[in-house]
Amino acid sequence: MQFCDECGSMMHTEGDTWLCRSCENEESRDSQAEAAMAIQDGQRDDGAPAVADATQDSTETTQEPCPAADCDSDRAYYEMLPKPGGSYEVRLFTCTECGHKWRET
Repeated sequence: MQFCDECGSMMHTEGDTWLCRSCENEESRDSQAEAAMAIQDGQRDDGAPAVADATQDSTETTQEPCPAADCDSDRAYYEMLPKPGGSYEVRLFTCTECGHKWRET
């Protein structure tokens, strides 16, 4: 994938030239540079991200009613995790009785 040096838009190939459809900038194609570009087949798959478990290494509970329909528990383990992007934290709960998991809304 090539991006335009003039406007930053994604460029497209047209013969031996990279062409920007936004500002009509043209650049010559470089076969060595294109060979070094990552393709999807060459990317690494690290698998699915780990799911947080508020009961792991935690003995601390709080009074929080379980939202599961068939559970009357009012205690839950909790864990604070940073929200993706790092702007703030989210609190995750796991019911001490039925194991139901939810997050603070």
